[in-house]
Amino acid sequence: MTYPIQPPPVAQAPTIIVSRTPRVSAIKIALAILAALIALFLGLLVLIVIGFETGPIALLFGLIAATIPVPLYISLVLWIDRYEAEPLWMLATAFFWGALVATFFAFLLNTTSQGVVGALSNANAGQAFAAVISAPIVEESGKAAILFVFFFWKKDEFDGVVDGIVYASLTALGFAMTENILYYGKAAAAGHGALPVLFVVRGFFAPFSHPLFTSMTGIGLGLARQSRNMAVKVLTPIVGLSMAIFMHSIWNGSAIIGGGPVFILTYIVVMVPAFLIMLVVIAFALRREGQVVREYLVVDLNRGFFTRQEYDEVGSVIGRMGSSLRALSQGGFKSWRARKQFNQLASELAFLRNRVSRGVYGTQDETVRAQEAAYLQALQDLVTELRRR
Repeated sequence: MTYPIQPPPVAQAPTIIVSRTPRVSAIKIALAILAALIALFLGLLVLIVIGFETGPIALLFGLIAATIPVPLYISLVLWIDRYEAEPLWMLATAFFWGALVATFFAFLLNTTSQGVVGALSNANAGQAFAAVISAPIVEESGKAAILFVFFFWKKDEFDGVVDGIVYASLTALGFAMTENILYYGKAAAAGHGALPVLFVVRGFFAPFSHPLFTSMTGIGLGLARQSRNMAVKVLTPIVGLSMAIFMHSIWNGSAIIGGGPVFILTYIVVMVPAFLIMLVVIAFALRREGQVVREYLVVDLNRGFFTRQEYDEVGSVIGRMGSSLRALSQGGFKSWRARKQFNQLASELAFLRNRVSRGVYGTQDETVRAQEAAYLQALQDLVTELRRR
């Protein structure tokens, strides 16, 4: 493949500086604070409603039980993003969108639809409609909203399937955490040992349900980002969201309509295989990202900017892990941090060039050229620092 931009000489002074400590403007900070306050207000409303249903003590137990496993699940999701780690503010936005905003609108719309159908028919019909029809559509659309925002407005941070899965999983984990506060709170209020049983079932046997559903949308958006085919770009996000809704509906329907035996059968026959397929998708997506890194950094290897060892290590998951561990053991935390920065900036450079090749940026865009020069300068500084150790 012909490389679309000739890399500037390393000695060229970049007009953009890649700082190791990101800078943010005052306007962005103010807007972020405003958005956070609105999200917290919506989340507080949800907690107040849950508290009315469960009581304050049960609410506290539900809150503790729902948040305990979340750091572990978040760590597992972030581990997937091995090549180009996403910005912390976007990861946090995805999580809290699911936990605070999506849950508010889901609660509002699901409760309304259940009440309307229940009034027109009966309470059981209202509950079944809310669980099987309303909840899958409303919840998956609500969680997907932030993914579409990232997809259209942060093209430089949404590069493919791995990014889609990471953002989707974090949004879904936030949503599931708030949802679990309600379920655990009700179980705590009911007593008779219901909370520990439900905690095991929801926290350890089915914690991946919401991330699995929403990841369908993330995969669809990721495939759209990777493809140059217009039909794929249009259809895969629609198919992904439809699959998320469909799987969510099957999951809820097996519990509401079929009862325990059907729910267990659905778990074994549908959910477990789907989760295993998801792991395979992640493996292939990581393999593709490694290929992108190797393809778009080979020009730097050929001109002697990277050594063969540095190039091989930065282009594979195992190589990156090995180089980071070696840096930590030989040079301590400072060396480990420099190696992590090297890996990250090398990936960002490769994905920048990849976006140019896909037409996201123009090949003659001066800002892109300046950004590339800045990455090369920052990488040269890190390479010099690492090779001295």
